[in-house]
Amino acid sequence: MTCSFRHPAAILLDCLGTLVALDPPAPLLVMALRERLRIAVTESQAERAIAAEIAYYRAHLDDGRDAQTLAELHRKCAEALRSALPPSAELSGADGVKLEHALLASLRFTPYPDAVPALERARERGQTLVVVSNWDVSLHDVLQRLGLRPLLDGVLTSAEAGVRKPSARIFERALAMAGVGAGEAIHIGDSVEEDVAGARAAGIEPVLISRDGKPGPQGTRVVASLLEL
Repeated sequence: MTCSFRHPAAILLDCLGTLVALDPPAPLLVMALRERLRIAVTESQAERAIAAEIAYYRAHLDDGRDAQTLAELHRKCAEALRSALPPSAELSGADGVKLEHALLASLRFTPYPDAVPALERARERGQTLVVVSNWDVSLHDVLQRLGLRPLLDGVLTSAEAGVRKPSARIFERALAMAGVGAGEAIHIGDSVEEDVAGARAAGIEPVLISRDGKPGPQGTRVVASLLEL
């Protein structure tokens, strides 16, 4: 059974790059380090440190399964940030809690302008909406703060599922959460490797969102906005 793009019973959605964007973190980190630790770094130094922290986070995000393990993940991410900042920043003896708070303050997410109206329209059509994301358990709180959680029927993170996209298993969990079969759903995301390939592996029709207008793989529906759904 192949889903009709016009009337799928459920829409599975990626989060980062699809529903929300990460605000540029380097300027925010510069400000947070100055205000919280009285430490001055340049924006380019902050960019390199944030890149190292993000690399560490992406490798370990599934460790953040609950409040306790999430707190430990945040601590380790702050230490990854510390190790990537220059010695001249004099961070070796900096308060770890304050450094962690500075890091978290620099990571701000903003919904794309089309996110809320697209979710509202889907709900008006009676479609079930489930976010499927490679993220730690804090995604629930992020979506709540951004006002998106009330518009969703479910949120499934890789940390909770124990497996990441593009594995078919996380999509199968999401389908069960939505209460539909693979042929009754579509999945939209911005990654060919994680979203398109993962959805197809689970038998779900993929839709690639390409906000910069780049073409997708042959045979894959591409949209520039969630409102095109």
